[in-house]
Amino acid sequence: MPNARISAIASYVPDDVLDNEMLSKMVDTNDEWITTRVGIKERRILHKEGAGSSYMGIKAMEKLFAEYNIDPASVDLLICATSNPDYRFPSTASVMAYGAGLTGAYAYDIQAACAGFIVALQDANAYVRSGLYKRVMVVATEKMSSMINYADRATCPLFGDGAACVLVEPTDEAVGVIDGVFHVDGRGREHLLMEAGGSVLPTSQATLDAGQHYLFQDGRNVYKNAVTDMLNSTMTVMERNGLTAETVDYLVPHQANLRIIEAVADRAKMPMEKVLVNIQHYGNTSAASIPLCLDEYKGKLRKGDKIVLTAFGAGFTWGAMYLIWDL
Repeated sequence: MPNARISAIASYVPDDVLDNEMLSKMVDTNDEWITTRVGIKERRILHKEGAGSSYMGIKAMEKLFAEYNIDPASVDLLICATSNPDYRFPSTASVMAYGAGLTGAYAYDIQAACAGFIVALQDANAYVRSGLYKRVMVVATEKMSSMINYADRATCPLFGDGAACVLVEPTDEAVGVIDGVFHVDGRGREHLLMEAGGSVLPTSQATLDAGQHYLFQDGRNVYKNAVTDMLNSTMTVMERNGLTAETVDYLVPHQANLRIIEAVADRAKMPMEKVLVNIQHYGNTSAASIPLCLDEYKGKLRKGDKIVLTAFGAGFTWGAMYLIWDL
């Protein structure tokens, strides 16, 4: 049975920057307040009219195809991880497959919130290892600005827009996705969600007036659970694979909050020089944050590096993955 390796990676972020000074003119906040609490200096916002999450995902794929000289038609399957689909239907994956020329691929969306990338990567791993598909594109793309209330000082500084993608292919070498551990606990639903717009609470004038179409987050509860669950899943996947803080080359956590990242690293006894962080530039890009970070640091990563990925998101949904880099 082959292993599944990441054979290509690329990302895309919009040109428009929303920094803390600009935010301070929109809502009652300031750079010091934001930086000390979450570690974010700026985020990218997609302002292009008529463009949604698929636009950024297509841009990321086009960069990957160009950089690695890959024919889009050679991709067998596209899995899109997003909490910000272009439409309730059709799938954002189908829009991206058409837009990027993946004429030979099936395509579908998954919804695992901020854990979406590692969940989609586990799906790709299973497809490749089984032999069902040989070239699987995983795209995480999030127009987070589409669900943010820019009058809410608690949430609007946190999120940004962006996309990243990886190509997953079979290999006979002992590299690629080695192991993953995933959990879901529906008791977390009330602490992180968008209340309206679904079948439980369809859109109405009342839901619009009540602001129920924006992201709601109980920050204190989410922080506590994110630290505990990202740490526990990280330690589980490390212990299962005989890894220690000394033998792991890099920890790549979901970029939600610098304080969460530092707390997880500290409790895992992982020095911060081994923790890849880019939250200061992009904010929380939900499912896109881990692959965006991997792409930014790909010049630093070496074949054979032992990397642990970990994420936590709405659901609550969380997990960790161990992979050996092969790019």
